[in-house]
Amino acid sequence: MVNGEKERLMPTLENNRLVFRFPHIEESAQFSIEFQRTLRIPDTNKTYSLPPGLGVFPLRHVEDFADRLDNATISRGGVLMPMWQAEAMWLNFSSRGPYDGPSFPVAIKVAAGKINAVSGETWRPGLNRHPQDYMVSPQQPWLDGFAVKPGVIRQFVAMPLGDGYTVEHQISGTEEWGGLQIQVAPLKNHVWQKIRAAWREKVRTPHFAEDRLCDSSSRLMGLGAGGLMKQAIYPDQFQLDDWDLESMDRVFVTLLHARDWKSTTGESAPHHPPTAQEYSKAGLPWFDYYGCDQASLPGGEKLASIASVGELFKMKTGAAMPNCEDVDTGVPKIVGPRQVRVGEW
Repeated sequence: MVNGEKERLMPTLENNRLVFRFPHIEESAQFSIEFQRTLRIPDTNKTYSLPPGLGVFPLRHVEDFADRLDNATISRGGVLMPMWQAEAMWLNFSSRGPYDGPSFPVAIKVAAGKINAVSGETWRPGLNRHPQDYMVSPQQPWLDGFAVKPGVIRQFVAMPLGDGYTVEHQISGTEEWGGLQIQVAPLKNHVWQKIRAAWREKVRTPHFAEDRLCDSSSRLMGLGAGGLMKQAIYPDQFQLDDWDLESMDRVFVTLLHARDWKSTTGESAPHHPPTAQEYSKAGLPWFDYYGCDQASLPGGEKLASIASVGELFKMKTGAAMPNCEDVDTGVPKIVGPRQVRVGEW
């Protein structure tokens, strides 16, 4: 510390993960986000189980390629990430605390094109409860899309800016920002110390780890709304005043069309992901998450009426978007903490 000021660490990029640390509250506290490649689920009226992770997207520092990017992208800082047009993604959250204690809780705000993915509201500073516009890790293990109603999201799907497919365009009428905006806040020190003290006094229980098409000239991408998926966004169990807003960190994730990745970074782009049809034909598993019967947020009122990428594609072209037919997912595999059934004995 210098002159009594808090020791603050900026977010870091480590092995294609965004890592946030808060040593002034807990020396070993760490929260990270991975951006997982996944199947684009069919854009129909069917609500799907969780698709698999197909590996992480590469992330690179924006400033390393300042001579090849526009001024607006450079000024926003953060990281670059490649996505193919109509490719889907999900955010994997991971919280870590002291080796002999509980995971360190953080509040996470996620927006796409400055539209909050949980509430559907235009980006507002801080954390807000009416409606709740953030999630809490480790309670929330991941986020796959825009919360449109209780227990249901519309998948994050990348589309070029300027063609009117993004949720940003549908809600704000413009496509100025694109990309993803992420903000992370830790608990206040005195709240965390109470959690640590309570942890020491109770019997330790096992910790369950959650595993888990058109042609545009635009280089930059935003996120549109894909197919429907089962996923609950859980309400915050803490008080709003428990969060240390002065210690919030934020990162802008610029989405770059994967075809431009090599010319920008000199690296080969990730391969095209398989379709849901190819994945299901191979007999590979889909997943369901057991959240211990926790209540779910209602979803963003503005997000409930957004059109999906598939619907917009049909309106614009008169044709069905490729690879949007429903698929048979079989019986999904269960992940997450399941309660132990008590039988007769």
